[in-house]
Amino acid sequence: MNNNGDKIINDLQKSGSDNFKKKMLKTIESYKNLSDEDKNCLHIYYGYGKGKTTSALGLAVRAIGAGKKVIIIQFDKGYENENEHYSERHILRRLKEFGYPIEIHPTGCERMNPDGTFRFKNNQSDFDEAKRALKLAEDLIIKGDMNLLILDEAIAAVAYNLLKKEEIENLIDIYKKNKRFELVMTGHKIWDYIDENADLITEMRKVKHYFDKGIPAREGIEF
Repeated sequence: MNNNGDKIINDLQKSGSDNFKKKMLKTIESYKNLSDEDKNCLHIYYGYGKGKTTSALGLAVRAIGAGKKVIIIQFDKGYENENEHYSERHILRRLKEFGYPIEIHPTGCERMNPDGTFRFKNNQSDFDEAKRALKLAEDLIIKGDMNLLILDEAIAAVAYNLLKKEEIENLIDIYKKNKRFELVMTGHKIWDYIDENADLITEMRKVKHYFDKGIPAREGIEF
């Protein structure tokens, strides 16, 4: 366990279960007094470790199970209507067909080469698709009817030079004025503005990865 985890356990042991229970009850009571807007939060899942999209989609499934409406925009994860390289979309589309309250909007161009390698260089279509995703996100934040909006790889689009930091900051500013729902963003690297404005930040830190010993991305595990 890391030092932060050790500190939490030590603090709990020192304070005792009664004090912790009082703290929890105080938190619950304070939450009741918050406005509807202040009860909604901005989540950031970021880092160079595996698990960002996986966490966001897990939250989506939980929200759907609770009867909440979910909308997902995936930045830079497009396909050419033939080869679907994001297996989660098969089940998400089926959930919608079965009547569950979910929408998914893939954007971007095909990145997977026929030989299994990845195309990193951006072309004009990539930039156009990033702008399309950005506009869709803006429209949904302002007038969308959902309980949870996930902007998968929105922050990563900055790292890949498809969007500017200011464009993501603008989304957050718009959200702060329209907090009708929970908002999630994922990506690789954050900066001060995100750190200052997010309500929850979880870093996926690479400790060890099987790619380094020769195991590539696999269907059903990475895509």
